[in-house]
Amino acid sequence: MTGRTSRALKDPLPEPAQGRPNARATPLPCWTSWSSLIRSPPSMHREPKPGQRLQPGDFNSVVRLTPLVAIDMIVRSPDGRVLLGRRNNEPAKGRLFVPGGRITKNETFAAAFRRISLAELGMEKKMAEARFLGVYEHFYSTNNREQPGFGTHYVTLAYEVTSPVQDALLPRDQHAEYLWKTEAELVHCPEVHDYTKAYFGRPSDRAAH
Repeated sequence: MTGRTSRALKDPLPEPAQGRPNARATPLPCWTSWSSLIRSPPSMHREPKPGQRLQPGDFNSVVRLTPLVAIDMIVRSPDGRVLLGRRNNEPAKGRLFVPGGRITKNETFAAAFRRISLAELGMEKKMAEARFLGVYEHFYSTNNREQPGFGTHYVTLAYEVTSPVQDALLPRDQHAEYLWKTEAELVHCPEVHDYTKAYFGRPSDRAAH
């Protein structure tokens, strides 16, 4: 939804002023006409399929009005190091963060986990392979489209996965580069976002657990 709409109302027109040729009629409220609503983008009328991306206007409305539910993946190598990516987009643009993504409408946790792992890691992982760490709240003053006037609120489910990941398969659309760091390295690294550090015993003021 790119904006608020109302159905057209059949308000009666004001009576013409009698004996006052220069009188002005009272302006009517500016409602969205029914015909315009019918011709509006299809995304306003159809429920998205699980895993489907929203149109930019719809997504902006969701971010502006509601929290997003997301999954963050704390991916460990067999030797215990943690995978971090430098974010290409807001929020937290340019900072090191664990991989993750939002859950879409009508998408189950398990399906979202498989889809997000494939998109973020280049390989599909199952939720049964992961260990649930907790629920976290993330608040940002910015948004993905870098639109003025509203930030982003995430309710994030954190899962830990220990699995070998091939660096060559790691996608580059969300992250400019990837690094593997030990817990000791990442909690002292100023480039690692505080919300990522919260997963390793350095909770931020916004952590929900």
